Amino acid sequence: MLTSALPVITTVVLAHFLALVSPGPDFLLVVRSALRNTRQRALGVACGIALANAIYIGLCIIGVGSLIARSLWLMVTLKIMGGCFLLYVAYHALKARRSDYAFLTIQQDQTSPKAAPSFAKEFLLGLMSGLSNPKNIIFYLSLFSVVLTPQFNTGITVGLGVWMTALVFLWDALIIFVLSQQKVRQTFSKVAFYIDKTAGALLGLMGYKLLQTAVKETA
Repeated sequence: MLTSALPVITTVVLAHFLALVSPGPDFLLVVRSALRNTRQRALGVACGIALANAIYIGLCIIGVGSLIARSLWLMVTLKIMGGCFLLYVAYHALKARRSDYAFLTIQQDQTSPKAAPSFAKEFLLGLMSGLSNPKNIIFYLSLFSVVLTPQFNTGITVGLGVWMTALVFLWDALIIFVLSQQKVRQTFSKVAFYIDKTAGALLGLMGYKLLQTAVKETA
């Protein structure tokens, strides 16, 4: 069975990877966290995003995901939550002052605890970002609609879910690891203010678009 299903599994895995490496709200949040925090704290975002993906993957596997996607009001609620969350993050990014980035020039093990949010706060930001993005559940529904057939047993389906969750975390962790290297941080410290403002503007635009879509769907 596994041999005959291999082409389909390969296609699903490749589609997931290509979607993962495409920049979106989660990617911008990871980059922003990596540039503003120590590596350990920034990994909180990666853990939160991975858990959010795992939740949506689990819902799709047990069939609840399709019910959510078919409910207009649930999808609208997700879009409103997502839009408000992205605008919240954008607001804090845009209001930050140059002095808020001074800690980037300090060695990571010397960074003041007050200079950056805690691991728990970053984790919640990542979790909220993943859960409030309605595109996530629609994307996973499209992927699992291919493998939720008699051709695939539960073990293969769950295995794919575990693989996707692990890949989400590893990809985000890789971004954080690269951006938290001291030489990279020193280079980025010169432009971190502008990167954060750009990320904030893009997140704000995405949040506005989500809210605009939600309003149109309820009109």
